[in-house]
Amino acid sequence: MINMQQLLMTAVRCSRWPVGGTALVRRRPSGSVAHVSLLLALVTVLGMVEHSQGYLDDRQPVYLEAKIGSYVILDCPVDFPQDEPIPYVLHWNKDNKPVFTLYDGVLNAYETFIGRVTLLNNDILYGKASLNLTSIRESDNGWYECKVIFPNRVPNKRNNGTWFHISVLGGTLLRIPPVNQTVLEGDPAFFHCVVQNSETMFVEWYKDNVSLLEYYDLSHRSMMGPDGSLTINPTQMSDLGFFTCEVRNTANDTQSASAYLNVQYKAKVVYAPKEVYIPFGESAVLDCHFRSNPPLKNLRWEKDGFLFDPYNVQGVFYNRNGSLQFDKVDDSHAGRYSCTPYNDLGTDGPSPIINVIVQRPPFFTIKPKLVYVTKMGGKVEMHCDARDRDGYHVPQILWVKKDGSLLPYGRFSVNGGNLTIEDIVESDRGIYGCQATNEAATVTADAEIMIENVSPRAPYNLTGNSTDTSITIRWAPGYIRQYLEYIIWYRLADAPEWRTLKVSNKHILEATITNLQPAREYEFMVLCQDNYGDGMFSKAFRYFTKPTEFEQPENGLTDALLQFSQIGSPRNFNVRKDQDNFVARWEPPELGLDQLRFYILRWWIEPQHKLHGSAETSETQYILENLDEDEMYTFQVFALSTTNYTSGSNEFEIYAYPYRRVKVMTVSGVLILLFCLVVISTLLYMKRNRIRMLREAENVKI
Repeated sequence: MINMQQLLMTAVRCSRWPVGGTALVRRRPSGSVAHVSLLLALVTVLGMVEHSQGYLDDRQPVYLEAKIGSYVILDCPVDFPQDEPIPYVLHWNKDNKPVFTLYDGVLNAYETFIGRVTLLNNDILYGKASLNLTSIRESDNGWYECKVIFPNRVPNKRNNGTWFHISVLGGTLLRIPPVNQTVLEGDPAFFHCVVQNSETMFVEWYKDNVSLLEYYDLSHRSMMGPDGSLTINPTQMSDLGFFTCEVRNTANDTQSASAYLNVQYKAKVVYAPKEVYIPFGESAVLDCHFRSNPPLKNLRWEKDGFLFDPYNVQGVFYNRNGSLQFDKVDDSHAGRYSCTPYNDLGTDGPSPIINVIVQRPPFFTIKPKLVYVTKMGGKVEMHCDARDRDGYHVPQILWVKKDGSLLPYGRFSVNGGNLTIEDIVESDRGIYGCQATNEAATVTADAEIMIENVSPRAPYNLTGNSTDTSITIRWAPGYIRQYLEYIIWYRLADAPEWRTLKVSNKHILEATITNLQPAREYEFMVLCQDNYGDGMFSKAFRYFTKPTEFEQPENGLTDALLQFSQIGSPRNFNVRKDQDNFVARWEPPELGLDQLRFYILRWWIEPQHKLHGSAETSETQYILENLDEDEMYTFQVFALSTTNYTSGSNEFEIYAYPYRRVKVMTVSGVLILLFCLVVISTLLYMKRNRIRMLREAENVKI
């Protein structure tokens, strides 16, 4: 390293001047001031070089480039003594002028950097003294220095500190871009957009990539200054979003920059219905429709003018969004409710009164038949009617086709609750639903149209197997045709939209659906297609993906909706003949076994699909006694959780052979045969005895 004294002596010798200051003045009085100034400047520069050289031996400066309107991250680590965090003071300087300081937890930005610098001390990718400088402008070009000082330690400096040089690119049109703004609703917002030459350049503003002129209300509250800058006064909560200024010159060159407007306001109710009907005996949700920025901090409910605390009411609890969840509605839940949301800024006030009315769901007085069999070109009339349980209203009745397609245009009519379809064609086969709806709930009764000589039977006996991200579905074919293909319809159990997966090979009766979410329940239906069009959907089948090995609930709490449905289906269900009775057996569900309450076994008589029996058990088998013989049965077992959620197994069909009838007929036949033998034997005996007596009588006469 060069010694400063040696450099000074060398400079003096080269000037051929005596070292003494007096001699300098006496010999060259006319140029002494200029030469002394030059000498002092040389000493200063050399000193800076020495200092910088000593620093750069350890840490080389970082050179960065950034476009106007973009951002740049200045990564500056903090080297704590013995790697133990201690109090420190942070200084960021630009060209020896302060930009940003951090002292005792208080952040300060200076001059043109206000609102554009953010400390990244909690980001694991960058050092604790790192900065994010946004909305880059021309004046940001230059040298930046990061200094870290430990005020409670001697010496107070360590190997901390970094030099950066930012080169600002693309400043031909835009000089000062807009900066992110956070304002209170009603206050003005201001965005810079200063161009290089306002006489030859034009500015146009956009909000969320849509021209500001297309926002009728916002454009009337906005004003653009002569330099292109934008003022919004007053602001509204709907103004929240990205604002972009686009600069264009006469040569049609463009440059743009964006900034985000964050409009904060007190938590406020934006909608409250006058009346809400909830179904008696079922679950229901009472929502509070609010908006809040900053986020919601608290939400308070009142009922009939008094504070309503769900924690003190059995069967009522808060959802995570603040709405009220009624587990099982009863008459005591009716009343006049209001909600009041709060955030860090306070509240805009309570909602208007919401009159909650407990309504009985409708019930069917006439249900359509389960199956209607007709011919091509024929006519089908399906009857349906319903009433409210309180008798004061008549529910609305609507017919739908369960596969989502529309009723046949021009060939159907609805009279009251009855649906008539004429000129039946192949596409009319399927399952139809009669929906009865009142203010509280919707109930549905299903009916199926079968067409003679066209097998409508859907794929059946769906089973499943899963990993944490996939489910494999298997099924039995409803019928065999030369050309067949299957389409898997699937969705999250609580999602409104279906997705599809086509299986083109008729010999493959399984499909694997991937990219699923762990520990979630999915719903499946299998649709069969042939040359004549769509066949029938299988019955809906639900199955869970397995949880991941390291999955842990957040903050020790499981999501309420996931917890509600956290139980899988009984596995490997079958029914077998065992001596004189049938025995149903199954394996426990893989998921949610700790949530199991008991099993529900049900069986139906086919093809009417009429419920014939139901039983509850906590075992994994059940003995079925006194089944009607000479009948085809469909069996299914359901797992019922402690939260009253059910998950069904695969269906199993079995024919109850008429053993008793055959046995009775066999015994009866044997008895009849024995009776006939006895009669014949008696007749033969009597005949033989009569012949013997006649012979004896003849012998006496002789």
